Amino acid sequence: MPAPHGFEHLVRGDEIVILHHGIRAATLRGAKAADFLARIDTEDPQLLMARLTGNYRRGNERAARRHPRNQS
Repeated sequence: MPAPHGFEHLVRGDEIVILHHGIRAATLRGAKAADFLARIDTEDPQLLMARLTGNYRRGNERAARRHPRNQS
């Protein structure tokens, strides 16, 4: 499974805006924003932002595509 890529974050006042390929994917405020800033230096930033936005692959996409109920 390829690593997530294309994420970046901007700090705007007391909120954090997470962009995916230049498009806003999430906005974090309050405790979530503080937690994000604490974790960004110790974890993989791309993976962390992918998890927070829900935009990451789980590895079962091909298997689901081949399932009989998804055949036309």
